[in-house]
Amino acid sequence: MRVIDLALKDLLQMVRDWKAAFFLLAMPILFTLLMGFLFSGTAAGGDPRLPVAFLDRDGGVLGTHLLSLLEGSDAVRPVVEEGGVEDVEKKVADGDVAGAVVVPPGYTEAVLAGDEVRLPVIADPGSAAATVQQAVQGAALRLLGAAQAGRLSAEAFEERGAFADEAERRDFIEETVGRAVEAWEQPPLTVEMRRSQDAVEEDSDTPLSYAHSSTGMMVQFAIAGLIGAAEVLVVERKSKALRRLLTTTISRWEIILGHYLAVFVLIFAQVAILIGFAQIVLGVDYLRAPLATLLVGTTMALWVAALGLLIGVVARTGEQVIIFAMVPMFVLSALGGAWMPLEETSETFQAIGHVLPSAWAMDGLKNIVMRDLGVSAALRPAAIMLAYAVALFAAAVWRFDVE
Repeated sequence: MRVIDLALKDLLQMVRDWKAAFFLLAMPILFTLLMGFLFSGTAAGGDPRLPVAFLDRDGGVLGTHLLSLLEGSDAVRPVVEEGGVEDVEKKVADGDVAGAVVVPPGYTEAVLAGDEVRLPVIADPGSAAATVQQAVQGAALRLLGAAQAGRLSAEAFEERGAFADEAERRDFIEETVGRAVEAWEQPPLTVEMRRSQDAVEEDSDTPLSYAHSSTGMMVQFAIAGLIGAAEVLVVERKSKALRRLLTTTISRWEIILGHYLAVFVLIFAQVAILIGFAQIVLGVDYLRAPLATLLVGTTMALWVAALGLLIGVVARTGEQVIIFAMVPMFVLSALGGAWMPLEETSETFQAIGHVLPSAWAMDGLKNIVMRDLGVSAALRPAAIMLAYAVALFAAAVWRFDVE
């Protein structure tokens, strides 16, 4: 209870100033609108899916079906290649594509015969690699299921002597596979929600143009909001309030947890409001995967709050708080992909960016709103952000003092 009382006191102190509320909410909304407007021209015609090189060395019917399934993916966009394996490996290494899938020679024959065939997927380590693997494996499993259905159907008809020769049996299996793939691509029942046609025509580019600006400004201004939160600790240290607190029954750990809880609630509320604004006003569909959004938003608030606690512990003056908060904001935003999508940068820049938690926050949010992925695509970003939260919190506890 004392931890909650301390957290409520901090929250009241942080939101009392109207300038803080303006900075926490109005500024990210204004910048989201501005950035979305500036990039609306390019976003409207863009494809947010990850480009994946597709090399078919088999030339069989299953390679064609696999390409068709990947073209219908919400996460990846296949780019047909005509070169060799070395060429696509180089494209992946250079960052021209997020990954590559290679259909090996004899793939169609082996799969239709019921043999297990490894489908090589090339991708550099990172969040994009996990997305590519998941999308390709999903398409491959559908194709294998279609092939198995074709074989079982052929066996059933074969017992009745329905096939004159092996060629007729093979044609039957291929036709069955084709129908199964077509059924995957065009399910008999779909649920689609649409706005009125006039609204769609007026702002058909809204989700694409604002998806990146919404996620980017959310990450950037979550960090910027730490200024007021960190100043609370500085003021309490300078006024000797922390020392007087320790003369009461409250413990050192309760003081630390109280301050951390206040910062977490503040950042989480900011993130929730910005998600609600983007969902309702801008049409950025965070709630298509509510559990994934909650997971990413919570872990992002945890590591940002831990960073704020550390800044409050290290800083000795209000000026230092501003410097210690603004410098990480610009560095984490720029390198983490809040200003420019990391997918459009070099492999080296992407590797550097993914050392930072901000890049994983961007990956987690964009997997939801731009790639239509669910909870599974949020697990890795959330786990890494949680690890950062633990590390930053431990550093803050280590450096904490009342003087």
